[in-house]
Amino acid sequence: MKKLEKTSAKTILSLQYFIYFGVLGIYLPYFNLYCYHLGFKGVEIGVLSSVKTVTIIMFPMLWGAVADRFQARRPIYVACNIVSTAIWAFYFLTENFHMMLIISIFYGVFHAPLISFLEAFSMDILGREKKKYGHIRVWGSINFIIVVTVVGWLIGLFSVKLVLVLIFSGSLLQALLSIKVPNIVMKRKHSFADQFNVIFEKRLVVFLVCAFLMLVSHGAYYGFFSIHLEALGFGSAFIGFAWALASISEILVMIKSDSIFKKFSINNVLAFSFMVAGARWFFTAFAESGFSILLLQLLHAVTYGAFHIASVLYIDRLMPEEAKTFGQAVNNSVTYGLGLSVGFVVSGYFFEKTGSAGLFMISGAVAVAAWPMFILYSKNVNKNEMNHKTSQQ
Repeated sequence: MKKLEKTSAKTILSLQYFIYFGVLGIYLPYFNLYCYHLGFKGVEIGVLSSVKTVTIIMFPMLWGAVADRFQARRPIYVACNIVSTAIWAFYFLTENFHMMLIISIFYGVFHAPLISFLEAFSMDILGREKKKYGHIRVWGSINFIIVVTVVGWLIGLFSVKLVLVLIFSGSLLQALLSIKVPNIVMKRKHSFADQFNVIFEKRLVVFLVCAFLMLVSHGAYYGFFSIHLEALGFGSAFIGFAWALASISEILVMIKSDSIFKKFSINNVLAFSFMVAGARWFFTAFAESGFSILLLQLLHAVTYGAFHIASVLYIDRLMPEEAKTFGQAVNNSVTYGLGLSVGFVVSGYFFEKTGSAGLFMISGAVAVAAWPMFILYSKNVNKNEMNHKTSQQ
């Protein structure tokens, strides 16, 4: 790919991340609020939320496999953008729970794979500059912070129903711009079916188990951190600032991703992130001063920012060209789908039993469990690869 074309492709992908996470910044904090204002019960809101998680577990892998099998990543990505936007429009026509449940299911089928496809596009377009992935992905985090703040203010001025309009508008813009995503078709040495079994290789399975544990440990943070802070006596302004500080630290890591991965290997960054996550949750359980809590929030740079970038690079390194979309889809399904789902359920159970402090201690233990598992297997892999190279000489 020529330099000018590559720069243009990076710009298009940056815009895709910018809009995608902007829409997410509306959906995550405010869609449930919209449902609450419709008079839905807590159980009904929970069911609608769980639908999105279930679709993240199932459908990215399905669409990823189809895309790699038929080398149709771009057409499927464009189609999923257009169809999911069209399905969202049906929310304007009903306020009935059962109808909204049906809409949510079909919307999730087509919206869930988008982020996996974006990760795969990024790896292809960056080529030898894959360690600069954070430079593209950072625009999503920037817009997420902007949108969360601005939309909250707009809802206060107008109505929570504005959420539907804003998500539809953002999705429509992303769908229109998705047509500009370059259609890169990699040369194949093998068929997708021949390479599918790589997903069962021990090295990849161990990584996915460790990544799953990492996201399980984050269930307490995403589900109960605000409640934990409120119980300690902090107000909404401090809670909002704590969340924003974590996102800002994540952005700084993404901007510096190229420098970080030039100095440290992907394996070392992953191992370090597991260890830091364990320490972060453990100390969060005991932190009571505002200063110590904010200091711990800066560790989000490692436990999410560095971990996420390293995960995408690790999957790209292990998966063959014929199955890269599928690999990123499996990673997202196992971590942000299944991992967070289990994390939310487990956290909800232990929150009732132990309180938020005990919950974060358990989360720390879960994250730390991934550390020796990944370290030990990484050493074995390196040794085996070295022996293999020696035997070939």
